[in-house]
Amino acid sequence: MTDVASNDQPQAVAEVSRAGRFVFVAGTVLMCAWVLVPIYLLLVNALSSPAQVTGFPKTGLPGFDFGSLQFFIGFSGVAKALWNSVLVAVLTMVFAIGIGAPAGYALSRFDFPGKSAFRLLVLMTRAFPLPLLALPIAVMFIQVGLDDTPIGLALVHTTLAIPFAVLITFSIFSGIPVELEEAAWTLGCNRAQAFQRVVLPLVLPGIAASAIFAFTISWNEVFAASVLTVQNRTLTAFLLQSLNVSPLHLKFAGGAALVVPALLFIFAVRKYLFAMWGIANR
Repeated sequence: MTDVASNDQPQAVAEVSRAGRFVFVAGTVLMCAWVLVPIYLLLVNALSSPAQVTGFPKTGLPGFDFGSLQFFIGFSGVAKALWNSVLVAVLTMVFAIGIGAPAGYALSRFDFPGKSAFRLLVLMTRAFPLPLLALPIAVMFIQVGLDDTPIGLALVHTTLAIPFAVLITFSIFSGIPVELEEAAWTLGCNRAQAFQRVVLPLVLPGIAASAIFAFTISWNEVFAASVLTVQNRTLTAFLLQSLNVSPLHLKFAGGAALVVPALLFIFAVRKYLFAMWGIANR
């Protein structure tokens, strides 16, 4: 009886291990399909002719017809909206890093009263829905002259990106031993020089990752852009306003115009993302 039980136990463990691997692989495949299939269908329809987009049966392959994209690019106001999106996203990225990185450094290096409460308050800023704040923000911007301006919209997007910038940079700075800075102090560096020569090269991947999140948050945001701009709309707000009743092939072209630049930007800086996780896990 004992031998039978001992033989059954490894077999049961092996079956559980196989079941676990199957669940893991199935979950991974489903997650990848959830993300990649909509992007693939979007690109297929954006690279197909209008007749292929609306026709049946579907082949599932792009026709490599650029008529829809060419018409979309030549559509009145698209070029200006694209420029506004890039400008607002870059400003948001600069503001978020300029505010979030010093805050993350202070949280990781200094102890002060209310430190834990401050971290909680930073996170709680994401608890307030933007539609609730849109009207008072619009009124305030009109009073100070920031309505319908890229910098005004960038300030709103910065408030959405700062929590991520603070938390990411805080985790990165916390992964850098303070002894490295102390060693630089003993060699004649002041705090600023030690930060510039020792800490900054190590945290650049994390700062780049924060910049990526800030850029994508601003690039994809549509509600504030629709409420706070009229003449200087970003591409997302422009598409929501102008193409919601447009033909189907133009909607796919507009969706591709939004998705592809963000994917290319993330792909270009992917090494900084991977390096960030390596630093954060030390």
